[in-house]
Amino acid sequence: MTKTIWNVDTIHSEIGFSVKHMMISKAKGSFNDFNAVIEANLDDLTDSKVEVTIDVNSIDTRNKDRDDHLLSADFFDAENHPNITFAASSITKKSSTIYDITGDLTIRGTTKPVTLDVVVEGQSKDPMSGNMVAGFSGETTINRKDFGLTWNAAVETGGVLVGEEVKIHFEIEAHKQA
Repeated sequence: MTKTIWNVDTIHSEIGFSVKHMMISKAKGSFNDFNAVIEANLDDLTDSKVEVTIDVNSIDTRNKDRDDHLLSADFFDAENHPNITFAASSITKKSSTIYDITGDLTIRGTTKPVTLDVVVEGQSKDPMSGNMVAGFSGETTINRKDFGLTWNAAVETGGVLVGEEVKIHFEIEAHKQA
């Protein structure tokens, strides 16, 4: 099968996350700067190449103090580990539009296998450029402690400030390379 290169349109894409805060709510955020290499035949992604690089310094939780803390050595240690990366190693087709994409996720210098639940949302022709555009969405859940993000603080009413389970989600719009 012929694979096509798809360029991510970061203006119409998002990589976000949520984590329990104080055991009662969720803190949410996103990374604003990222890029991806996607070489795929959308009829069957099983032989695709998928690599993602996220600029840790682009974290945005809508709170500068929290963002600064997340960038510090307590969490991402962005000075020494400026990027989060994901490289697919195997892709399993679950249905005509749903895939499990397993690969190596590297955060803070620690690499672990992670499986993403991915949906191919479809293709459309951009009326402005005439180019084909594809949409992908997906999610996974990781334990932040597995990647060396272990900082926490006790909450007076019991429990901790930051949950261990981090839900990661993404919406990707990618343009077919001419």
